[in-house]
Amino acid sequence: MKKSEYGFMYLFLALSLLSSFAFVYYGVNVISGGMATQWLTTFAYVTAGYGLGNIAILSLAWNSRSSWAVNANMVIAFSYLGVFVIDAVNLGVDGPMELIGILMVALILWCNWMTIKTVIARP
Repeated sequence: MKKSEYGFMYLFLALSLLSSFAFVYYGVNVISGGMATQWLTTFAYVTAGYGLGNIAILSLAWNSRSSWAVNANMVIAFSYLGVFVIDAVNLGVDGPMELIGILMVALILWCNWMTIKTVIARP
């Protein structure tokens, strides 16, 4: 691996960890707030679960470098994206900002997937 490839790997790693902790932070704040609806509470549990799952898969990929981690991350990412889209549709997609939000979440999930692939491929 070249020096620039290591730089990209660590950049992806930092972005993945930050986004995962942000998902967990959001979920914990909504759950502990106590004023959320049942639907929002369920969505918060799913969001926190995705964040914790991504951290666990990233940790296992870093230590074991096994290829199943890429598929496991893809499964939880698509599942979370499906729940996120259903949540957006449930609340009503009123304008382009909701679509931009879905695209941003998809970009974060892609970054997390790319991080797992990069970590596994390192020498």
